[in-house]
Amino acid sequence: MSELAQLQLVALGIVIFGILILLFIRSNFFRVTGFVSIVLGLFSLMSLAVPQMASLPPADETIDIASIKTPADIAALGQTIFFSKGQCALCHSIGPSESARCPDLKGIGAKLTKEFLYESLTDPQAFIYQDYRHGGVPKEYPATMPRIDKDPIGLSKNEILAVIAFLQQMSGEPISVSVSELEMPEQGPSDPVKAAQAVSVARVQGQEKRGNLWNVR
Repeated sequence: MSELAQLQLVALGIVIFGILILLFIRSNFFRVTGFVSIVLGLFSLMSLAVPQMASLPPADETIDIASIKTPADIAALGQTIFFSKGQCALCHSIGPSESARCPDLKGIGAKLTKEFLYESLTDPQAFIYQDYRHGGVPKEYPATMPRIDKDPIGLSKNEILAVIAFLQQMSGEPISVSVSELEMPEQGPSDPVKAAQAVSVARVQGQEKRGNLWNVR
């Protein structure tokens, strides 16, 4: 029997216990206790009936550079990061929203350059601008923009460029982020034998260099 089923049985038992008190006990104190037991038991059953969903951290997006051929591919990756690992949608809205904790990002790619966007994401306090609207009194927002290249978000340079490409595409602007700007992942020797041989060769070369130095002396 699962833990959820056990809790449901306990709640049901509390309801039955309260009903029995109301049926067979005339004391006002116990009748009130029975009524409270029924109410609490019913609320417990209702809450346990709600589907339980595990709260998991956003999954890391694996960037396969080889599969990215066009700026549109970069923007598609940026859209995924925007709504998942980047957690941008937690504070920003795309379109007017009274409940937004940060400025609306609709059309932001047409208002700010790629370089300005990159600085805004990696060093948001370098240039404080309260609102992106052209007219009216700037609106105060409750949230402070964190550096998304640092923990807890920790986006890589490729992921930040992908988000910028998505913001530009969303604004109807040409995507200025090119595939050549993405950093290729560092690749070490895939063969353990070759890796060991490379280490051995490096050691031998180091010993030879030290020997030559002693001979010169």
